[in-house]
Amino acid sequence: MNLIDIKSLTCSELEREMEKIGEKKFRAKQLYEWLHVKLAKDFSEMTNLSKALQEKCREHFELTVLSKVTMQESKIDGTRKYLFGLSDGNVVESVLMRYKHGNSVCISSQVGCRMGCRFCASTLDGLVRNLTPAEMLEQIYGITRDIGERVSNIVVMGTGEPMDNYDNLVKFVRMITDEKGLNISQRNITVSTCGIVPNMKKLADEKFQITLALSLHAVTDEKRKELMPIANKYSISELMEACRYYFEQTGRRITFEYSLVGGVNDTQADAEGLVKLARPLNCHVNLIPVNPIKERDYVESEKQCIQAFQNKLEKNRINVTIRREMGRDIDGACGQLRRRHIEGAER
Repeated sequence: MNLIDIKSLTCSELEREMEKIGEKKFRAKQLYEWLHVKLAKDFSEMTNLSKALQEKCREHFELTVLSKVTMQESKIDGTRKYLFGLSDGNVVESVLMRYKHGNSVCISSQVGCRMGCRFCASTLDGLVRNLTPAEMLEQIYGITRDIGERVSNIVVMGTGEPMDNYDNLVKFVRMITDEKGLNISQRNITVSTCGIVPNMKKLADEKFQITLALSLHAVTDEKRKELMPIANKYSISELMEACRYYFEQTGRRITFEYSLVGGVNDTQADAEGLVKLARPLNCHVNLIPVNPIKERDYVESEKQCIQAFQNKLEKNRINVTIRREMGRDIDGACGQLRRRHIEGAER
């Protein structure tokens, strides 16, 4: 018998499953609280459930719990990078960043990635599989258990393309913001995409109050195609139209993620192009000094070049920040720690 992934069930889905196994509906609320508030790792911890019901749950349900393979902590800023083991032997990365306003966790949405962005370590080995809602939730739950503190902000910007795992992503958002669970505010969730236009529009139609972050990284289709294969499918004009639609449907401003690569996309002409794209939209621009990876020859832009780029945007009244570098001493870039682990296992 195939076991049902209990941690990927919403409370109403769990009610139906309880009725199927001959239990009363209220048991679902008890189970849901144990799974998503008390963060129980085993049915035996659920002390207000009878031993018989605990056994029945073991017979019908699989309880997803990720194992901590390794954790690196930055000596610079206390950022923690976790490598979690999945039940099938795969591993995924998650990052804890501590800010004055609370704990922020960046999670992965896939094992690997098939988008092929040229400056990203996550995509070097391609896509292995999608993560389930439970596996996405468990990255947050595992870190919460480890630090004994509440997580207040979530960024779905680790390994994988969230819009390439759309249904599981949407279910994850519903569950992590459910008042019966951890009840994290939708406004404290950011979802990144390299620009899968149809799913950006579908997400807009959900009317969530989450922030959508578009990995833009270039202001012309030609240059974007060099950096990001997805640009061969969707043009910048299509992306901008999807961004407008997202704002119209949700009222939430878009974030443009722009990785500055030395000598590639960091000129004043690039800055002027970004001004033209950003000005008609209600958006925020996040400049990211690229995190070099050994498999590529891209380098970080020089400091004065980054400052000049920012100044150009600010003079044109574009809301812009330079992303604070965190965890640079602990394989900070997405996919680096997982890749090093895989290479070590192969050796």
